[in-house]
Amino acid sequence: MADDVFKEAIEGVLADEGDPSDDPDDPGGETKYGISKRTYPAVDVASLTKEQAIGIYRRDWWDAYDLERIVTADRPAIAGKLLNLGVNMGMNHAVRCLQRALRACQQPVKEDGLLGPQTVEATTYTAELALLTAFRCEAAGQYRLIMATVPKLRMYEHGWLMRAYR
Repeated sequence: MADDVFKEAIEGVLADEGDPSDDPDDPGGETKYGISKRTYPAVDVASLTKEQAIGIYRRDWWDAYDLERIVTADRPAIAGKLLNLGVNMGMNHAVRCLQRALRACQQPVKEDGLLGPQTVEATTYTAELALLTAFRCEAAGQYRLIMATVPKLRMYEHGWLMRAYR
């Protein structure tokens, strides 16, 4: 099941990351499949294949943060959303959004940005649809905070909010 969830989640990430770009206003710089030269300086981004990008996401995001724990907790949509948001805003911010969403759903978790056992366990006690709805709202709020802090990033507002609410 976890492999199927990863495959579905990574398709969402790749769809949201869009076409290759080298936007001077994008803090990531040269980017393809969402893999940026800033984050992966040793990767030849220009010749990166989709399969290589998927391998990086599997190794450095899905496996490194052990997102399978969320799938095992029977919350596959939350695992996919966490991967997608983590890739874009950083996993610490994405987990904080999840933790705020859990608190909005009456789960008393600490907001520390770590996907620890308390956070994972709290997902099992929360209805997935309610948690996903709250998670989307928290993600949209985080994106709005980023844009308020760095106004030149407002150009990404439409895409970021679509990503948050999808």
